[in-house]
Amino acid sequence: MWQDRIVFEKDVVVGKPFVKGTRITVDFVLDLLANGWSYEEIGSNYPQLTEQDIRACLEYASSVIKDEKVLLI
Repeated sequence: MWQDRIVFEKDVVVGKPFVKGTRITVDFVLDLLANGWSYEEIGSNYPQLTEQDIRACLEYASSVIKDEKVLLI
């Protein structure tokens, strides 16, 4: 579950969601994935992140977007 790995603290990274025990934000991890980085590349460049942390970022993003509603005008 993403709730075990993704945390929010108003005084850390300006309140953005980040991976527990790091200062690496969810949006940063998502950007890396969107730019074609593999789990292995992320892990070797940011060894404090596990595959479970990366998956938690994706799960968090999925849960947020599921609740999003777009109003077409």
